[in-house]
Amino acid sequence: MRKRHLALAAGVSIAALSSSTLYAEQFSLNAIGIVSTHQHHTALERDFYATLGERTGLDIQVNFNPLDVVGVNMQDTMRMVSSGSFDVVETTIGSASRDDPFLEGLDLIGVSPDIDTLQSTVDAYRGVFSDRVEERFNARVMGLWPFGPQVFFCSGDVASLEDLRGKRVRSFTPSMSALLEYLGATPITLQFAEVYPALQRGVAECGVTSPTSGNTGNWPEVTDSLLMLGVSWSVQAHMMNLDTWNAMSAEAQEAIEEAYADLESQYWDMARTLTQDAVNCSTGDDSCEGYNRFDMTLVEPSEEDVALLNEAVSDVILPTWSKTCNANYAECASLWNSTIGEARGLAIE
Repeated sequence: MRKRHLALAAGVSIAALSSSTLYAEQFSLNAIGIVSTHQHHTALERDFYATLGERTGLDIQVNFNPLDVVGVNMQDTMRMVSSGSFDVVETTIGSASRDDPFLEGLDLIGVSPDIDTLQSTVDAYRGVFSDRVEERFNARVMGLWPFGPQVFFCSGDVASLEDLRGKRVRSFTPSMSALLEYLGATPITLQFAEVYPALQRGVAECGVTSPTSGNTGNWPEVTDSLLMLGVSWSVQAHMMNLDTWNAMSAEAQEAIEEAYADLESQYWDMARTLTQDAVNCSTGDDSCEGYNRFDMTLVEPSEEDVALLNEAVSDVILPTWSKTCNANYAECASLWNSTIGEARGLAIE
C-alpha cells in the first residue's frame, strides 16, 4: 500500500490507501441542499447525507445545510459549485439557466405534459446536459429529478389560463416568463421564500410552483384558486464540484454515483406519489394525509387551456429559448432537436 494526500480545490483533504483489492478513503464534503420549507424533500436529503457513509461503505463526513439556512440564493449555486465554495449543491435548473440558457432546455414550458413524458425527456437530454455542465461549470451532475407539476396558485377566482390576463404572476424561469407574457400576464421573478409575502401584500396575484412546494410554503393561506395545469416540472439537480469528484478513486466514485442514483429514484417516486396528497390537502379533501389542510378551490384545466399552452410552445417558447440559447452556445438548438426534440416529435426551425 502507499499513502497519498490530495488537496481539493474546495479545501477538502482526502487521504487514500489503495491496493488492487482494498481501498480506504476519508472524505469531508460541504453540501447545500433544498430549501428547508420543502419538509418531505429536505428530510430525505438530510437523511441521505447523514447515512452516506453507511450507504457507500466509505469513511465520509458531510456538512449539510439547506440553502436558506446558510443564506445562499438559488441563482448563485452554480457559481458556488464551480468555484468549489461548496463540494455539492442542489439547484433548480430553471434558476441555474440564468448562467447558461442551455440548461433550461431540459424542462421547457409545455414540452412534457406528464411525468412519464418528462422522464423520457430528461433521459434524452441527460448526456448533453451533463457534458455542458462539466465544460461550463466544472461540475458533475449526480442526479436529475422533478418536484412535480408546476401549477397556478391564485388570489380570487381563476378558472382558466385566460383569466391570468392582466395579473402579476410569480415566475422563476425565462420560458415561464415568456408563457405569461404570451397570456397577457406580467411575470415577476421571485425566489420561493419571497412569494408568500408578495402574494400576501398583493405584489403578485398568482404564483407558479408544485402542489407540494406550495402547500409546505403555506401559499394556500394567501391564495384561493388552484389551477392544476402543469406547465413544467421544476427539475432539480444535485451537482458535485468536478475537482472534488476527480480526486476520488474509481471505486469511491462508483459507490457515490450509485447512492445518488438511488436518491434520484426516490425523488422521482415522491413526485409521482406526493403530488395528489398535496392537492387534496390544499383543497380540503377528506383524503388529505401528509400535508397542511386548506380550503382552496380546485380548478381542472380545460381542453382550451391545453390547446392554448400547446400553441404557446410552438409560437413563443421554443423560438424564444432557441434564439437566446443559440446566441450563447451555437450548438444549442441542434442538440435539443437531436435529443428531446426527437423524443417528443418536436423541432426548432
